[in-house]
Amino acid sequence: MNEKVTIRRLATGVSGLDNLLGGGLPEYSFNLIAGSPGSGKTTLAHQIMFGLAGPMVPALYFTVLGEPALKMLRYQQQFPFFDADKVNTSVRFVNLSEDLLEGDFERVLSRIAEEVRGFSPRLVFVDSFRSVVQSAKQKSESELARFVQQLGIKMTSWQATTFLIGEYSVQELESSAIFTVADSILWLSQNVYRNSMMRKMQVVKIRGQAQAPGLHTFRISNDGIRVFPRAIIKVGEAMKIDRATPLGAQRTSMGIPGLDAMLGGGLPTGYSLLVVGPSGGGKTILATEFLAEGVRLGEHGVMAAFEKSPSQLLGNKRLLPLVQAGKVGVIDTRSLELSIDETLHDLIDMINRTHAKRVVIDSLSGFELALAPEFSEDFRSSLYRMVAELTGMGVTILMTSELEDRYTDLRFSPFGSAFLADAIIVQRYVEMVGQFKRALSVIKVRGSAHSKDIRLFEVTDDGIILGDTLSDYGGIMTGRPTLGSMHHPSFDGDRI
Repeated sequence: MNEKVTIRRLATGVSGLDNLLGGGLPEYSFNLIAGSPGSGKTTLAHQIMFGLAGPMVPALYFTVLGEPALKMLRYQQQFPFFDADKVNTSVRFVNLSEDLLEGDFERVLSRIAEEVRGFSPRLVFVDSFRSVVQSAKQKSESELARFVQQLGIKMTSWQATTFLIGEYSVQELESSAIFTVADSILWLSQNVYRNSMMRKMQVVKIRGQAQAPGLHTFRISNDGIRVFPRAIIKVGEAMKIDRATPLGAQRTSMGIPGLDAMLGGGLPTGYSLLVVGPSGGGKTILATEFLAEGVRLGEHGVMAAFEKSPSQLLGNKRLLPLVQAGKVGVIDTRSLELSIDETLHDLIDMINRTHAKRVVIDSLSGFELALAPEFSEDFRSSLYRMVAELTGMGVTILMTSELEDRYTDLRFSPFGSAFLADAIIVQRYVEMVGQFKRALSVIKVRGSAHSKDIRLFEVTDDGIILGDTLSDYGGIMTGRPTLGSMHHPSFDGDRI
């Protein structure tokens, strides 16, 4: 037997779900959508059904709810994926609640088989299995188990892709017979963490293809369900990029006269740059100049803003015309309870649509605050996955991070994330002749020589203008230690 059977994969029509499934649902498979009450099982089933159903793909949806199917449809039709023209033509709903009144499993099985023979569906759904269990209170466990097994066998024998929607506990995941028969299992859950509620989806199993492991965030919005697959960095694959030149072989101009020279000829393309400094130090202005220089060179950019509202951000006279011209895309991420995966999904989507080469994340401090508590506790590792995914796409990243200026030590990150950066620029305030001045220095550029100077700079209407080195003033800061005295070869990545 040399020829393999080819199993066609069906696109679910649910954003992000096909990535979790390894390319889509196997045709003629028996699938279980399970989880806790209110987790979105019925909405997911309807979204898949209306996405796949058509004249050549009729769908049969059995409801075993105690309430009429009309009440369920009243709410489901609020979603844009609900197509009323398909109802009673490509999609047919059959209510089995009366057949379950006496708990007669044989009658239920017979009714299901009869409807399938009469309609010849390519898609079959049975929702919800919890009603079957509740109707079987007078039945023995063995009778219920036998019914479950027979239902599963019948569903796998039809020339249709079938779905059983049910509410199960985690303990039942290991003991129920239906889990053994199912070809794929989607587990939906919703958890309250402090004052936040987060929905997760897991592909427990799927036969014949590799799925994305682990728990993945999803949201139910007015448009339906949207899944945000978790970025998984595989060893040896993070840097497999289709480039004509190796990573870092080309240089990216920063758009600030003199700064490219300090970086050793510009920021290596595909690097991640961390710009650290106190409030008002000029981090966002530097990031804006970075994007503006890209536009001047014909490179689109993307900015993810975590601290400023869209109106505040577009108040930047330098940034506004770039956004209006469609050269720079702005992602508004100020809504609470974000996940790293959701943000990464939006970034990648905009990068691909605009063919952007430069990305700004402003700022990591605001990003951490915008995350749901469940994600902020694992911020360091989640941020690593995001940076690795973006640099793996070949884009050059500039991240800003606000840091308290203590003058007594030199730190690069409040949460130990400086190791993520291929290059670091530190902005500081210095006190000179009774005034605060701004100064910056390049701390590191991985694999490249760079300037060791500490240079003063000014923020003007025309952007950032670099000035003299601090050594030209004798390195003196009135009443404060010199910045030069804080440089030391022993550097652990976050603190000197």
